[in-house]
Amino acid sequence: MPVRTVLPWAVFVGLLMLIALYFVGAEQGATSLFSGTGVHEWVHDGRHLLGFPCH
Repeated sequence: MPVRTVLPWAVFVGLLMLIALYFVGAEQGATSLFSGTGVHEWVHDGRHLLGFPCH
């Protein structure tokens, strides 16, 4: 499989993973994009599973 066909998909998946990591790891406090604790509650167990402190 040529790299030219795989590269756009690899970049897309990498960006999706970075966005997911942001929401699990940093979406609260001063850097939050959304107000309230809704996102935090949705990803709460994932935060603990990946070792991010949240309390």
